[in-house]
Amino acid sequence: MTSAASRAVAITAALTRVMQADRGRLLAALTAQLRNVSLAEDVLQEAVVSALTHWGRSGLPASPQGWLLQVARRKAIDRLRQTARATRNTADLTLLAGEEAEPDPDLIPDERLRLIFTCCHPALEPKSQVALTLRTIGGLSTTAIAAAFLDNDTAMGARLTRAKAKIAAAGIPFAIPDPDTWPDRLHSVLTVVYLIFTSGYVTATTDLASEAIFLARLLSELAPNDPEIEGCLALLLLTHARHAARSRAGVTVALPDQDRTLWDHAAIAEGLALIDTAMTRRKPGPYQIKAAIAACHVQGATPDWPQIALLYASLLRHEPTPVVRLNHAVALAEAGRLGTALTLLAALEPDLDAYQPFHAARAEYLSRAGHPDAAAAYDRAIALANPADAAWLTQRRAALIG
Repeated sequence: MTSAASRAVAITAALTRVMQADRGRLLAALTAQLRNVSLAEDVLQEAVVSALTHWGRSGLPASPQGWLLQVARRKAIDRLRQTARATRNTADLTLLAGEEAEPDPDLIPDERLRLIFTCCHPALEPKSQVALTLRTIGGLSTTAIAAAFLDNDTAMGARLTRAKAKIAAAGIPFAIPDPDTWPDRLHSVLTVVYLIFTSGYVTATTDLASEAIFLARLLSELAPNDPEIEGCLALLLLTHARHAARSRAGVTVALPDQDRTLWDHAAIAEGLALIDTAMTRRKPGPYQIKAAIAACHVQGATPDWPQIALLYASLLRHEPTPVVRLNHAVALAEAGRLGTALTLLAALEPDLDAYQPFHAARAEYLSRAGHPDAAAAYDRAIALANPADAAWLTQRRAALIG
């Protein structure tokens, strides 16, 4: 390899590292000034392309992040001057032009918390909130996001474009909510993070689950000492800690049968410490309760089902949803109250008929009760399951028949 080729490879690698580490911070800083997510993305990408040429010729700058931000600002000025909106954007042009001196990367403002709240604004539909958060903060490609949602690239690209256009057209503020609306808006943000995690969990997409943990850590750094953020991060860590033991040879392994030596015990310790800290703040919330439930699954030789049932009863006061009621019924069954659980499950069927975990739970507990409908319930659960779960449920059904 020639020296020029080696230099190009080294520059490309350096630029990739900078963007992996700081893309979200740079994009948020640009969005804070431009008030336009699409424009910020475009000019940052143009700056990256310029960096390949300029850094290859002049070498890596002392402040790569500052260089990218400065060039992106200049490209934004050029774009604004060339559009029919230039008159309206005189103030923006003046502001950007006054900040063209290359900034110290340590002085680049961290506006990611504002960007997260913008992406998760209630004016956007939930799927768009998740996709836009993954794109802007996580830096995932449209292809990767589309794969996570089982969409094609074109459909996901159009969704992202519509979401960014709606932010601009509706004048959605690039701001952290006022104190009186913070709890509700924060819950929306945490819900998006949790949806990203569960998408990775259900599809066994480790990268997506790790991305959610990254976002939860970022929230914890940007808004420290918030018990619900700590609870959310604890929940993700305690759940993800078991991922290496969740399947064997393509078959799901139930929690009681998992090899605990495969669990990530460092993540478990961190999660338990986080939920302990959150609870000392005496501001209980749904994510703290969910984290406490996750803790009950990993502490002791077996899960503390009576305590889990009590926690789900408490969670129902925050989230009285059919899925939480299903989990409460499961906990009651495991705690020895099988008849009560089956009654609750029967009442949930109209709401959860298309929800695979409902049919898996119903099959299990009908089987334990010796009910003749157990086999049909297994068939329904298997039909709705992913391959790993279907393989495990098939084994359970075979044991029932045998």
